[in-house]
Amino acid sequence: MSDRRIGFFTRFSISLVLFCSLLSLSACNPPQRVSAQERMFRDFTLEFIDQYEIPKVSYKDTLVGGLSAIAYNREQDLFYVLSDDRSRKSPARFYSFKLGIEQTTDAQIKIASFEPQDVTLLHNEAGKKYPKGEIDPEGLTISPRNTIFISSEGNPTQDIAPFIAEFELETGQKLSDLRLPQRFLPGDSSQPQGIQENLAFESLTINRIGLPEDPFRLFTATESALLQDESFEGEEQSRIRFLHYVINPVGNPVLLAEHLYLLDPAPIEVISNGLTELLALPKEGYFLSLERTYGFTGAGAKLFQVVIGNATDTSNIVSLKGNIAQVQPLQKQLLFDLQDLGIYLDNLEGMTIGPQLPDGSRSLLLISDDNFNDEQISQLLLFRLVENK
Repeated sequence: MSDRRIGFFTRFSISLVLFCSLLSLSACNPPQRVSAQERMFRDFTLEFIDQYEIPKVSYKDTLVGGLSAIAYNREQDLFYVLSDDRSRKSPARFYSFKLGIEQTTDAQIKIASFEPQDVTLLHNEAGKKYPKGEIDPEGLTISPRNTIFISSEGNPTQDIAPFIAEFELETGQKLSDLRLPQRFLPGDSSQPQGIQENLAFESLTINRIGLPEDPFRLFTATESALLQDESFEGEEQSRIRFLHYVINPVGNPVLLAEHLYLLDPAPIEVISNGLTELLALPKEGYFLSLERTYGFTGAGAKLFQVVIGNATDTSNIVSLKGNIAQVQPLQKQLLFDLQDLGIYLDNLEGMTIGPQLPDGSRSLLLISDDNFNDEQISQLLLFRLVENK
């Protein structure tokens, strides 16, 4: 046998031994299985960067406070921030803010400033400023057609219905209402139904995929369960209804579906627990949610990733009380517990994707509502949101 053939067989034998060894190792150490639920979620990392206290100031004869929602306008590099003032301290309004970011010599990113640039007063169908108590603005989102949608919680004890409406961005003039299903509106005394007091439409978000003239999706949810869905018997998870609208360029908005969102159970010392914000992510069907608690030990907040997936359409379910084993809720996964930061947390209610940071990464910002209380603050939290490939 020639030396060349001997060399060939030697190399072949070594390769065969190595292959068998690797096969044996693979058999001994099979790859970890990934559950279907784990595959459903995106692989995000959230990194805290900085916090900033927004000064309590007057701006153009309005009191800056009660900041309950925030949305970033990428084209103008401005943030639109809603005050939840019920036209009591100043007329119902939203502000535009400019964010200043700086990078220190040691590559640390800081919030340098967050200052109002303008204020827009809201006007009703008649073109008048909202009278005291007739609006409770809580949610805000910017549409692809350069308008702004705002949700109002209403006041069932005063027979003031909640609403979700579209407004002109420049003038604050109301353009139209989204039709709310009857189950969200107050019923008669013999059959209580509808929103609970101060627990209605806090969250509002739009998926902006497509051209400005294309249909787009709007999503909202109540802060807690409707009266007909709440057991009031120590139920661990409030059963919240999540609404999915399609907004068309012509014709009325269409309620496409409704799903069940289960609120995380709160510790016993918590007085208030609710879903305060939703944020639609660029990939359709994916969201971030903000759940806020408040109690004797202070405020807390958790961020979750939420997926529609194969969630049941609950539009035709009259009540979500009792056994709901046949109802598939929205799937959610804890992304970040803000109490792990070890910093003071105030009443966090707003959330938005912001501009790119100096290092090119994506920013996420949260804002708190100080309730116009001198003992609370308007707090802005800045995070880096990274999707791991």
